[in-house]
Amino acid sequence: MDAKPDATATFAVDPDHVLNFVGGAWIPSSSGQTRRNVNPADTDDLIGDFAESNTSDTVAAVDAAHAAQQAWDAIGPIERASVLTRAGRIIEDRLDEIAAAITREQGKRLSEAAGEVKRALAILEFTIGEARRINGETTPAEEPRTVVMTFRRPIGVVGLITPWNFPVAIPMWKVAPALIAGCTAVLKPSPLTPLSSALIVQAFHDAGVPSGVLNLIQGDREAGEALVDDPRVAGISFTGSLPVGQAINRAGAGRLMRTQLELGGKNALIVLADADLDEAVKAIVHGAFGQSGQRCSATSRVIVDRSVHDELLARLVPKVQAMKVGRGDQSWADIGPVVNDERQRACVDAIENAVAEGATVVVGGHAAELDTPGYFVEPTVLDDVAWDSTLAQEEVFGPVLSVITCDGYDDAMRISNSVKYGMSGTIFTQSPALMFQALQDFQAGMLHVNRPGVGAYSHLPHMGAKASQLGAPECSHDVWQFYTDLRSACIKY
Repeated sequence: MDAKPDATATFAVDPDHVLNFVGGAWIPSSSGQTRRNVNPADTDDLIGDFAESNTSDTVAAVDAAHAAQQAWDAIGPIERASVLTRAGRIIEDRLDEIAAAITREQGKRLSEAAGEVKRALAILEFTIGEARRINGETTPAEEPRTVVMTFRRPIGVVGLITPWNFPVAIPMWKVAPALIAGCTAVLKPSPLTPLSSALIVQAFHDAGVPSGVLNLIQGDREAGEALVDDPRVAGISFTGSLPVGQAINRAGAGRLMRTQLELGGKNALIVLADADLDEAVKAIVHGAFGQSGQRCSATSRVIVDRSVHDELLARLVPKVQAMKVGRGDQSWADIGPVVNDERQRACVDAIENAVAEGATVVVGGHAAELDTPGYFVEPTVLDDVAWDSTLAQEEVFGPVLSVITCDGYDDAMRISNSVKYGMSGTIFTQSPALMFQALQDFQAGMLHVNRPGVGAYSHLPHMGAKASQLGAPECSHDVWQFYTDLRSACIKY
């Protein structure tokens, strides 16, 4: 390997001008074009400019990845895991700096940003352990003196396209298995969070990941489309919106490109008549308003039994009213900004449209005005939301919660499953029978009983159902179904 690990090295990333990382070097875009990166909690705070990449930049990154793939494959998964272990130590040493970068450019509270980095490290640790379990199997042969076995091989160069809401954790749960599998990668993060991903790529480089194995392309649609269209890219792992995921799938279908797509969610938390309402309220506040509601698994619908509807709202509303909106670096803040003006407008529009369709705002309902110019939205609860209304069916991706009334378990589950998405499903009940029945009935990938409907554990599959997921689940031993091909061999001796 051509890079020596250095956990004490200062960042080579210039936060004022974030470049592309191609073939082991930080380089500007070939056109010289840049895009401004501002703090969503204070738009007067200019973080810097970053490369606006075009097709030729993406081609150069794929060139580097393609040239490096054979040598990276040759060292084997155990040695690759050792390199990634060093990367984990470097990231841990730099946790405070990385968390601060997340808060400044994405907006989430500093404690949430630090939690994201810790989750990324836990995912890395899990994936490193899986390096010793990329297994095949032996099977009986139909002939004498013959051994039959299966084994896995890396698919080659992969493109990793990641969103802005978890600018460290989601790149980690793609980069780590890609590199462990023996693939080389081109990472294209969201143009809204260029610095966070750059700091992670720098840490991998400082740990000794060879030049060309992990490349970073900053930019927007043109760079991403070029990555999807390059015939040398064997697979695309994408996390983001349903329309973009569908476009990627269509674009790669003609050449049978492998895709791994984690898309949107419209997640329900069911509160039955026998639920512990105090625990349900805690879970609702955490799930709906944590990270400003900008999670694919965020609780966006509460489906509550009619008999406890009023009592639930009586406990929920004061908790939401008491939430303080502020910058992510203000320790007293309970909720930070949304990521940009587009998301702020989308939240306000969704609230206004819901009211026009008959919903009632019981908390919030507006953009929040603070001392600094930023993209703040009041934590909002809407009641009287019809189960088939636009707000109840379409993803908002912000701190906007719908309350929908139901009549018993069957009605609640019908409403929960009425959406096209299937990321997360949660139920609060004291009935063991209904707990386990719900696990069978939810049309969703990540299920919860009597706990918040977001997160879970770093070693559990992150996956959805229906329009929320296509391909192998991430954060799972099944992830090798995406990054590797299965081969069979018959050996006569």
